[in-house]
Amino acid sequence: MNVSVLIQTHNEEKHIEECIKSARYLTDSIVVVDMKSTDNTSKIAKQNGATVISFTSYPFYVEPAREFGIKEIKTEWVMILDADERMTKNLAREIREKTDCNNKITHYKIPRKNIFGGKKWLKYGGWWPDEQIRLINLSAFKKWPTDIHSTPVISGQLGYLKEPFVHLFHGSISSMVEKTLIFEDIESELLYKHNKPVSVILFFRKFLGELWRRLFIKMGFLDGIIGIIECVYQAFSKTITYLFLYEKKEKSRPL
Repeated sequence: MNVSVLIQTHNEEKHIEECIKSARYLTDSIVVVDMKSTDNTSKIAKQNGATVISFTSYPFYVEPAREFGIKEIKTEWVMILDADERMTKNLAREIREKTDCNNKITHYKIPRKNIFGGKKWLKYGGWWPDEQIRLINLSAFKKWPTDIHSTPVISGQLGYLKEPFVHLFHGSISSMVEKTLIFEDIESELLYKHNKPVSVILFFRKFLGELWRRLFIKMGFLDGIIGIIECVYQAFSKTITYLFLYEKKEKSRPL
C-alpha cells in the first residue's frame, strides 16, 4: 500500500464507523486524528481498526489537525476525509490508478458530491463540483496554513480526478446553526485581528450578495426547496460572520 486515509474528528461517533468502512475501499492504512472528542469517537475508530492519534493543540478545527496528521503518515500518498464524508469504490479505483503510475502530478483536486440531509444531492448553487485538494504526495507537501478554510501549500503539479467523494452535510437545521455559530465566530476572529471594517451597509451587502450569487447566478433554485433553503442559509451564515465581527469591535471600544 502506498496510500493512507487521514480522518480528523471531534465528537463524530455517529459518522466515524461508516467513514472508516468506506475508506477501506482504498486502503487498510487509516489514521484518525481526534480533536479531544468527549463521546465514543476514538473508541469506535479503534474498534474498526484505525490508528487513533490525539490532537490536543488549539485551535480545534480541521486545518491544524490535518497538518498534524499528515506529518504522522508513513505512506507515499495521503487521502483526506472528514468524518461525514465517504469514499466510493469508483474513486478508490481511480486513486489507485493515479498513485501507481509514475507521473509528475503531486496532488489532486477531487469533486465533492454534497448530499443535504442524507437525501438531496445539490447540483446547483455553487455546490457542484466543489473540487477539493484531498489527495497529496507526502514528498511535495509543505504546510497547511492554520487559518480556517485555508488550502495546503504543495509543490509540483496539480491534477484532477473525475470520480467524486460523498459529503453528507447539514443533517438538520439545528446542526447547521450549531456549526455556523462555531465556525463563523472563528472566521470573525481572524477578520478582527486583521482590523477588517464592518458596518450596517456591509451586513446587507454580504447577505444580499451571497443570496444573489447562490440562488440566481449559480441557479440554486433548480435544486428545489432544499436548494433554496441552503442558499438562504449560506447568506445568513456569511452575514453572521460580520455580526460577530461587529460585536468584537464594540466590546473592544473604550468606554
